[in-house]
Amino acid sequence: MKTAVSIPDELFKEVEKFAKEHKYSKSKVVTVAIGEFLERIKSKQLLDALNEIYSDIESTDDAILRKKAKQYYVRRVLKEPY
Repeated sequence: MKTAVSIPDELFKEVEKFAKEHKYSKSKVVTVAIGEFLERIKSKQLLDALNEIYSDIESTDDAILRKKAKQYYVRRVLKEPY
């Protein structure tokens, strides 16, 4: 798909120079940059969501369950011969 966007002259010159030096088309440089930008946004959103979920103070029941899970793991999984 073709599209037109406005970018500052200095940024365009940098893209043009990079593309020429690395034998990429300007379209490829812009496409990769946009893709990486969008992935970074998705990663930040995921990190923010995880931080929000795990920022809650652990309840007593959750602490007991986590402790029992660790004990089970030590008894059953770590002692299994592989």
